[in-house]
Amino acid sequence: MKLISWNVNGIRAVLKKDFAEWFATERPDILCLQETKAKPEQVELPLEFAGYHQYWNSAEKPGYSGTLILTKEKPINVVNGINIEEHDKEGRVITAEYPDYFLVTVYTPNAQNGLARLDYRLRWDRDFLAYVKNLEDSKPVIFCGDLNVAHQEIDLARPKGNHKNPGFSPQERESFDNIIAANFTDTFRHFQPETTEAYSWWSYRAGARARNVGWRIDYFCVSNSLTESLKNAWILPEVLGSDHCPVAIEL
Repeated sequence: MKLISWNVNGIRAVLKKDFAEWFATERPDILCLQETKAKPEQVELPLEFAGYHQYWNSAEKPGYSGTLILTKEKPINVVNGINIEEHDKEGRVITAEYPDYFLVTVYTPNAQNGLARLDYRLRWDRDFLAYVKNLEDSKPVIFCGDLNVAHQEIDLARPKGNHKNPGFSPQERESFDNIIAANFTDTFRHFQPETTEAYSWWSYRAGARARNVGWRIDYFCVSNSLTESLKNAWILPEVLGSDHCPVAIEL
């Protein structure tokens, strides 16, 4: 099975690029998208997506946030949100239950400039981790998406000077430590523990992507019980169309 996750920074925008052709080439078993910025009635997916089941979670605020799962196999059940009202207005989480595991796609809130939203972000991190651990009581969990944090210094091009910036604050990095301590595996680091210059997001400013001045903030994390089933995990930096690139795993 091939699973891909991608923050598309607007599904309507990426569909005007080469998204459909890329999808037809990759044909993942499951594709998870974040930051769709649309409601399903605003989007007509082209023929390349025929045969996939669609599950949307759109934000109440128009043109903001939002997630989508496209899957060949129909899940047993699909749930939007994490059942906490404070967190469930922005379309950030979809959970699909399959016979042997739960798949969760997530678009984690940004702490924002000056860490203005850090307190909320840390509440989110705690509540989301509790949510996936609760799912794990029933069966293993795979969660993927834009987690808006570079965990280690090797996960961004310029760690010095970024310690007070959103996505690399000590508090957010500690939140990711908590994910690992809770017996989840960062799949990319499972296979490539010391690889540098492997990023999934680049600022649109100053030619950052061309110079590969980026951050690795998009992840697949799995219950430790699934690590024996992992065949590979990789990043697809050559795929354009968003300020993020896709990340993938094979099980």
